[in-house]
Amino acid sequence: MFRRTLMAGAVALAGLVGPAAAQQPAEIQFWHGLSQPLGGLLEQVVTEFNASQSQVRVVPSFRGSYPETMVAAIAAFRAGQAPHIVQMFEVGTGTMMNAGRAVIPVHELLSRTGVAINWDDFLPGVRGYYAAANGNQMSMPFNSSTAITYYNKDAFRAAGLNPDEFPTTWEGVERALRALKASGHACPMSTAWPTWVMVEQFSAIHDMPLATLANGFGGLNTELRLNNPLMLRHMTNLVNWQKEGLFRYGGRNNAGEASFPSGECAIMMTSSGFRARVQREARFNWGVAMLPYYEGTQNAPANAIIGGASFWVMNGGPSVTRSEAEQRGVANFFAYLARPDVAGKWHMDTGYLPITRSGFEHARSQGFYAKPENTGAEVPIEQMLRGATTENTRGIRLGGFVQIRDIMQEEMEKAFQGQQTPEQALAAMNTRGNAVLRNFERANRGG
Repeated sequence: MFRRTLMAGAVALAGLVGPAAAQQPAEIQFWHGLSQPLGGLLEQVVTEFNASQSQVRVVPSFRGSYPETMVAAIAAFRAGQAPHIVQMFEVGTGTMMNAGRAVIPVHELLSRTGVAINWDDFLPGVRGYYAAANGNQMSMPFNSSTAITYYNKDAFRAAGLNPDEFPTTWEGVERALRALKASGHACPMSTAWPTWVMVEQFSAIHDMPLATLANGFGGLNTELRLNNPLMLRHMTNLVNWQKEGLFRYGGRNNAGEASFPSGECAIMMTSSGFRARVQREARFNWGVAMLPYYEGTQNAPANAIIGGASFWVMNGGPSVTRSEAEQRGVANFFAYLARPDVAGKWHMDTGYLPITRSGFEHARSQGFYAKPENTGAEVPIEQMLRGATTENTRGIRLGGFVQIRDIMQEEMEKAFQGQQTPEQALAAMNTRGNAVLRNFERANRGG
């Protein structure tokens, strides 16, 4: 009786305030971690979605770096003020999958709302990263990237190197670094996202396990396997190259990226999503290439793994559930993002992977890959599809991986600063990282 009275009062109130107020679109709060220019491009996608319908209004908000956005979203949930959608980078996937009541899995959202998304259209390496072991989709893939090499063709030419051919192996890269230094280049090579590129991608491309149990996809009781001969060889090379002035450690996350479009560093290894900034800022001829591998390594080169982020649906708080209108609005927004024209345009505008086959076909139908200014835009796609995917190249599903990444960066920095040997750095990564894995396992098994 009370429920009927309450509903009747609500109807009467709606009649008093008029149809305009009653038909106000539901507001969807969307927190993201993309700085400019990518953040602006993302917010333009949101603007176009809002203009395409009148049921909901998505309100995007930049919340800092990916780790900062993750911390803010968790704190907001505990306070009962979480956003409807949060953009979470790929290393937060294991943590989000174990977030329980905080998250509404995407497959549940679609089932509740009756909104359909054709998951078979998504690239397997993209969809699988954000799916549960049974194949159920947990989050909405969006800005998927992989790491590639950007290089300054003018600097290569000045050093007597072929500007149209980047070395395919690390042995060839070392020869190029020495030639660049000899020609007077103060920073032959740097990297952004140092652990993603030089540890995680490196392991995948050489078909080596980063951790046991298929890099964590097989369960919570996984252990790191970083202290292996090939990783030691590579870490030793990086430390020695830094001492010789062939390589420059540019800082954590994407801190070092600006040194490439400015012309300061001749080679930068970072996300394929960096392409938009290079196109906007670089005042020299540049090219892209796949990440190198060491000669004679069995099964190398294998496929790279994805980076970037996906969109997670959140409940408002421990006791705050989402209305039907809000859930339907989020589902419709996700379906909009999966449209071939939307997915294809995002790929063309940013350099991120076309996460769907239809998005890729849309870009090709527009003549995107045939344009001279887009030469190499297909490189990250080809690198992702290179070879057969193995349990070492599917991706990484480790709980607490954000913290583990910080540990890896700390130990790398100590090696670069001469405070420890590369072997000591890798051993410390293993020991400290495994402690995080055990804590995560205990917390999520109730033990």
